Amino acid sequence: MPVQCSNCVQRRAVLKRPKTGHSLCKDCFFWAFEEEIHQTILSAGLFNRGETVAIGASGGKDSTVLAHVMKVLNERYDYGLNLLLLSVDEGITGYRDDSLETVKRNQQQYELPLKIVSYEELYGWTMDAIVKQVGLKNNCTFCGVFRRQALDRGAMMLKVDKICTGHNADDVAETVLMNVLRGDIARLRRCTSISTASDGEGAIPRCKPLKYAYEKEIVLYAYFKKLDYFSTECIYSPNAYRGHARAFLKDLESIRPSSIIDVIHSGETLSVKEGVKMPVQGMCSRCGYISSQALCKSCVLLEGLNRGLPKLGIGKHHRLHGKILAQEPLTEQEEKKLKAVDF
Repeated sequence: MPVQCSNCVQRRAVLKRPKTGHSLCKDCFFWAFEEEIHQTILSAGLFNRGETVAIGASGGKDSTVLAHVMKVLNERYDYGLNLLLLSVDEGITGYRDDSLETVKRNQQQYELPLKIVSYEELYGWTMDAIVKQVGLKNNCTFCGVFRRQALDRGAMMLKVDKICTGHNADDVAETVLMNVLRGDIARLRRCTSISTASDGEGAIPRCKPLKYAYEKEIVLYAYFKKLDYFSTECIYSPNAYRGHARAFLKDLESIRPSSIIDVIHSGETLSVKEGVKMPVQGMCSRCGYISSQALCKSCVLLEGLNRGLPKLGIGKHHRLHGKILAQEPLTEQEEKKLKAVDF
């Protein structure tokens, strides 16, 4: 027997919401999904009228749904925002070049301006070239650091007021678990923030309108809305540490669907005891980017690549920052240690 929509009680339900368990028709699901994001935006005060907001667009389901919903809500509730798309080309043949074609189609579909910045343009390296040098064990570290800075640099070129990214509830919960497992107190304190703004000069605030949206519901929304998105996983990410946290979270969710939100709420309410030393934020001496060290992570990783020492930015090598800044040669023993790459 067909199940009636539990909201309108008029149409046939087409899905059971993973987040709440409610059986809904398509229209009621669309409305509930969009309204929850609207309430998230209002309660957190994410935007102000007249702001220019860059939407981080990768062509994947999260950023595509984010761009669609932001455009819908901006028009429905008259946010008064100037929206545009910002993409990063990491230089991954057979992956990013295809996904960028999706982003270009999204640009036409949503009638939003698009800016693409590339690793090659900003750093002189592509991820294909980086992987050839560092292998597949730590490549995600390079990509994550470079992409974060590339988004900021692209946003500065566009002179936007804010960047919004497609991080969903699953992503935030995974990050909480990863930081707990790594004992990374500094990141654990800020990873659940819906809006992050650094005090560095020229730093652009970031926000996550999809923070409380389940990944499964994002997929359902994209499917029933027939949105155009790219669904292939990155060819270089099978060994990513995040994958282990994701697998664990999926197991928890299968037993208790509220686990995702529960983990996020736990991260939000955690406090650090007095006396715990936290990194002090400053500026990178070389590029001026936000950093708690003399050199930002991006500059250290780039220096390692350019010197043929790919492990320079992997692990803790802060004592070498002085030598790098002074352009001093490293000792034979230091170079030997930093050249050793585990494939």
